[in-house]
Amino acid sequence: MDEDAFNLALRKFLKEVGVTSQREIEKAVRDALDDGRLRDDDALDATMTLAIPALGLTHVVRRQIELG
Repeated sequence: MDEDAFNLALRKFLKEVGVTSQREIEKAVRDALDDGRLRDDDALDATMTLAIPALGLTHVVRRQIELG
């Protein structure tokens, strides 16, 4: 295995996950605020699941996201 190539590929994947996830969350929050489904001082329970079936890997991160 080429460690450098693997590290670069992994970083690219994680960057794409981070950037696209943030964009989707921000849009959903703005829409919910505009629709009145969410208030400025609410908190959101978020779960992110990473799965790599070929490795038998499932990694779950749970966090509360404060809006205010």
